[in-house]
Amino acid sequence: MSSEKTSAIIIKTVDFSESSCITTLFTRDFGKISAIAKGCKRPKSAFESAIDLLAVCRIVFLHKTSDSLDILTEAKLVRKFRASEKSLLHLYAGYYVGELLNEFTETADKHLHLYDLAELVLNELNDGGDVQRLVLRFELMLLRLIGHLPELAQCVETGRPIPETGKVSFGLLAGGVLSTKARSGHKHVVQIQVETLRLYQAFADPGDKWRDYEIPRKVIGESRAILNRYITHLLGHPLKMHKHLGALSS
Repeated sequence: MSSEKTSAIIIKTVDFSESSCITTLFTRDFGKISAIAKGCKRPKSAFESAIDLLAVCRIVFLHKTSDSLDILTEAKLVRKFRASEKSLLHLYAGYYVGELLNEFTETADKHLHLYDLAELVLNELNDGGDVQRLVLRFELMLLRLIGHLPELAQCVETGRPIPETGKVSFGLLAGGVLSTKARSGHKHVVQIQVETLRLYQAFADPGDKWRDYEIPRKVIGESRAILNRYITHLLGHPLKMHKHLGALSS
């Protein structure tokens, strides 16, 4: 059992006893871990009130090689998540980031770039950033980084590029765009506007193109509905926060 230090985002907490809790943390150097924080609820503890949902901390933990929980021995708060001071929607967006991290990552699977992305998005939500844009950016970049970004530019079967305008078929099971020739025989296919695909492409691009990209009002509802369905398909169940983020569709 070794002692490790790293930065971490607290993505879930569950009460364990009157004074302790079990935390799920997304760490920069070790991926997702679950650890027990003994005595964290006591007024004077080694955690200094750092055990708070979506807080960014510097932690020390005892890493166990077995399937048992790691032991969190120290946590120093770097930044609390105070998005509720901006709006309830900012708060829900932060919770959604935590839910996506918990659902899409495996224990001990390191994702350095995903950690940096999550910290950036949470910081901007804290500062009152545009919820719609930040949520869309996080969703699409997460899908890219974990290898589940759908094909947005050409047919997944024929390689035929999408047209300049109009609508095309999008296969939730196929994992992206389907040309008219490839559409037959596929289940769970929806029609999607080319403008929505262009929006997804811009926000899934690793650069900063998304910051200046103007979201067409006419595709806001469609872009949210299809992305929600695609994420639900990947996970096999809906996410809790989808229903709380309905305002993003308007």
